[in-house]
Order: sequence, then C-alpha cells, then structure tokens
Amino acid sequence: MKYLHTMVRVSNLDDSLDFYCQKLGLVELRRFENENGRFTLVFLAAPADDEAQVELTYNWDPEEYDGGRNFGHLAYAVDDIYAVCQKLMDAGVTINRPPRDGRMAFVRSPDGISIELLQAGEALAAAEPWASMENSGEW
Repeated sequence: MKYLHTMVRVSNLDDSLDFYCQKLGLVELRRFENENGRFTLVFLAAPADDEAQVELTYNWDPEEYDGGRNFGHLAYAVDDIYAVCQKLMDAGVTINRPPRDGRMAFVRSPDGISIELLQAGEALAAAEPWASMENSGEW
C-alpha cells in the first residue's frame, strides 16, 4: 500500500492556488479538467517531494463548503518555522496558532482547511514575536 494524495474541495481555484502555491510554497504537478463532470483537479506537492500530494477539487457549479476543520489538517515539515510563518504573515495569512514553542504552527486555507507547519528536526529556540503571540480564530 502507498499513500497517494489527500483531496480537499475548494470554492475558488485561483484563491486556493495563490494560498497553496504562492504563499505556502507548494508546486503544481498536474491538472485535469473534466467538462462533462464540470470539475477541475489540481495536484500539488512540496518542492522535491511529489510523493505526498494534495488534490484540489474545484467543482465549477457553486457549492457551499463549511466547517473545513472537520477534515482535520494537512501537515508539512519546514526548515525554519519562524521564516515560513513570517512569509505567510507578510502575505496576509493569519497565523492561527503561532509557533510559540519553535516547533508547531497552524494556518488555514481560504476554504478553512487547517495546515499544520512543523519544524523539521529539533524545535527552534523560543523567539519573539512568536513566543508571546496569542492564538487567532480556530486552528
């Protein structure tokens, strides 16, 4: 058995690609559009790690998606959790659970999917502004 991908439904493909690719740093591997089924699938992965993929499913006919948290979360290891969180904040992404411990943070996609960021290796030393930053919203 081999893990292939996790699928998340998205309500706006452009907003989701901006979040996952431009802000979070994933890369698009392939795309499939089905006119008869009226949907688009976009497969993403972390750079140099196309074994663990995220499939964004965009249904062309509008649908309401709520409670993205019931999905659980996606998790990615990062080389410098503080640098990644700062980059995301600078891009307008709310850090819902800041990396106060130098180890773990949570952000949410435009559709409310929780994304866990984990420091690769050992936790970084506590640093401001993260150490004293409060949680914001759900994570």
